[in-house]
Amino acid sequence: MGRGEFVVAVAGATGAVGREMLKTLEQRAFPIKAIKALASSRSAGTTVPFAGDELIVEEMTEKSFEGVDIALFSAGGSTSKQFAPCAVKSGCVVIDNSSAWRMDPQVPLVVPEVNPQDVDWHKGIIANPNCSTIQMVVALKPLHDAAKIKRVIVSTYQAVSGTGQKAIVELETQVRQLFNMQDPDVKVYPYQIAFNCLPQIDVFSEGDYTYEEIKMIKETAKIMGDDSIKVTATTVRVPVFYSHSESVNIETEKKLTAKDARVILSQAPGVRVYDNPAEKIYPMPLHAAGEDDVFVGRIREDNTIDNGLHLWIVADNIRKGAALNAVQIAELLIERDKVRVVA
Repeated sequence: MGRGEFVVAVAGATGAVGREMLKTLEQRAFPIKAIKALASSRSAGTTVPFAGDELIVEEMTEKSFEGVDIALFSAGGSTSKQFAPCAVKSGCVVIDNSSAWRMDPQVPLVVPEVNPQDVDWHKGIIANPNCSTIQMVVALKPLHDAAKIKRVIVSTYQAVSGTGQKAIVELETQVRQLFNMQDPDVKVYPYQIAFNCLPQIDVFSEGDYTYEEIKMIKETAKIMGDDSIKVTATTVRVPVFYSHSESVNIETEKKLTAKDARVILSQAPGVRVYDNPAEKIYPMPLHAAGEDDVFVGRIREDNTIDNGLHLWIVADNIRKGAALNAVQIAELLIERDKVRVVA
């Protein structure tokens, strides 16, 4: 179909990511003919802001996607499993932010800076990767192209917004309660998150890895298109509202100096090198919140192995880790003429 104007739906429009999707569509001047805000029945009739106006939220049903060209889903895995096939049947392309379709071999898992070509083989659904995976592969892909990464060891420090609005409220509430000498309410996480770190994101699975860690391991190989890359992960929830941070150690086949890595990353799409230890310049969540780029700093060589590098990677998990990446995929669909529409 090529360029033009499109009918767009945002499913899960009242959530933190759904609202950010609407905001990102507006900010990037996405070519919209009409837009629909969809959510569950309990949110129907409420409003969400868009382009200086308010959109009335509609209840999502199987018929909601008739006449829609592109649907951005941020409504949870079970909802996506129920409604995404209905949307595709209506002739709509679904870009889904849940984990429901990510490892389906028939569904592309796309980060536009890394594997844009994979949108070409979609069959109606494209998966948006896990937030922590997205920011890591944006930084790793140019290094992999230059020196071939053999192994990745990543430890994450993930903001509570990754769990949703209820976790943001719980952290804020717990801080107030503790300052007032009250016992904190603990509902969202297994333990208090205020002034604490929880080395568990999602439930434990095989080998005592959590699902979040398994996602990073499996998704990295699929996005990078290279099963030979060995990945191990430890994911930690920290008392930060927005932006995930990651300590990443890589081993490459070819030697890269820290200087080599800085030059490569400074020229990479979607990456901002923020690295001057002498001046105490390094990425922090406060820098990345609200920003589109993936920030990389603390770039240094690992002297315990021949070809090793350390990186510190920070990005806004709601923006690049979710909403922005989804909108960029939609832009790719238009650019590569892969939007399916109702005839």
